[in-house]
Amino acid sequence: MASEVGVLGGGVAVGMLFGLFGVGGSSFATPVLALLGVPPFYAVASALPAALPSAASGAVGYLRRGEVNWRVVGLSVAGGLPMTVLGALASPHVGGHSLLVASGVVLVIVGLRVLRPISPATLRHGFRRLSNPWFVVGGAASVGLFTGLLANGGGFLLVPLYLLVLGLPMRTSSGTSLAVIAALSIPTLVTHWALGHVNWPVAAAFAAGSIPAAYLGGMLAQHFKNDRLRVAFGCIVVTFAVYFLFTQITRR
Repeated sequence: MASEVGVLGGGVAVGMLFGLFGVGGSSFATPVLALLGVPPFYAVASALPAALPSAASGAVGYLRRGEVNWRVVGLSVAGGLPMTVLGALASPHVGGHSLLVASGVVLVIVGLRVLRPISPATLRHGFRRLSNPWFVVGGAASVGLFTGLLANGGGFLLVPLYLLVLGLPMRTSSGTSLAVIAALSIPTLVTHWALGHVNWPVAAAFAAGSIPAAYLGGMLAQHFKNDRLRVAFGCIVVTFAVYFLFTQITRR
């Protein structure tokens, strides 16, 4: 099992990414914990207790700057919350190692798409989709299913949904994602806890590092332009995901 110091350091790194990009709570935490030696199902779910306080901590800077779209938050919670429970209940039937590999594959796909420039046409189409509440609810429901299945806060899919599909600016996508994650993480945590997937010593050490780091990351985000944040997000996601997938595939 990983050392508490290693898990604490992993929490600091993931928390900083969480605050900067509105993503990283479990999407990065699961691979990090796995690389530190935490068994698969514990690696998948033990970051969840830190998701709500880390999301709230990271969102402070965005809230102060008005970079949270509350209409999208409400619609996303309505669509995503019930699906997180369904996804979490289905997770034991998928298998721990398969979930880890799936996390890495999704990260690669998302990162590559985010790196592509966002065209004016994409923004126009996004504005039309944003005005349709059922489109937002449906998109969030799909994210919620993966959120529960991968024991994930959902930001790694919510940020691209808001950025690429709904046309929100990068910082608004990040701030809105953090607010939604705070809500979606609750049923996901309760379900995985009931299934016995949470290692509480690992969860405590990870939370001790991630919560203050998420606050610092959220405050730092205001010093970067939207395009620079988007490119940095895409580069970090792709690099980390490729490395993580390599370690998981060669380990078999």
